Amino acid sequence: MAADVTLDGPRVAPASGKAKQLVVFLHGYGADGNDLIDIGYAWRELLPDTAFASPDAPEPCAESPFGRQWFRIDRSDPTARWKGVTSAAPILHRFLDDELQRLGLPATALAIVGFSQGTMMALHVSLRRTTPPLAIVGYSGRLTAPNQTDFAAMKSEIIARPPVLLVHGDMDAVVPPDSLELSAKGLKELGITAETHMSHGIGHGIDQEGLELGGTFLARAFATQKR
Repeated sequence: MAADVTLDGPRVAPASGKAKQLVVFLHGYGADGNDLIDIGYAWRELLPDTAFASPDAPEPCAESPFGRQWFRIDRSDPTARWKGVTSAAPILHRFLDDELQRLGLPATALAIVGFSQGTMMALHVSLRRTTPPLAIVGYSGRLTAPNQTDFAAMKSEIIARPPVLLVHGDMDAVVPPDSLELSAKGLKELGITAETHMSHGIGHGIDQEGLELGGTFLARAFATQKR
């Protein structure tokens, strides 16, 4: 992956007119920034001082001619997810830094929301930010590790331990529902206690309850922000 790739995508301005926080959405495999940006409109009233950005992932999707991917999926390689998040991380770090600078916000004003492959990116990058994000919300994804579930191997890399909410559908046929418990267990090994919610009757998607939980979780995290 080219290190000089610059990300861009749709944005939603804060309802109040002046941003005090930034929420960055990271879409799933085969989608693009438009897939999640409407959540910004849904959360605008709850988070009036928040700017929202939803960048397109850096690569064209190998399996969808109109979509994007954070990294290629290789089902024959058990380390593919780890290699993928590691490769894409510098590009995402740069976007986060640039977007904060564009809005005139400190690194402490950031929260990240991911879906599926975007959740993998959100967890990987957020735990390695020099300044911890205010919060992470991860939908239908999982925590990645060098050897699939060897989370303890990452302890020396983890420098940020922000609040985390993980939401998953119990009928998800893309990312197995047990990824929720597995990820929460992995985060706990790294010193992070995550809030979790299993959405009943939901496949690989976000239901209204999950959407409301995510917005409320961010509002609670933002309320702790130093003014």
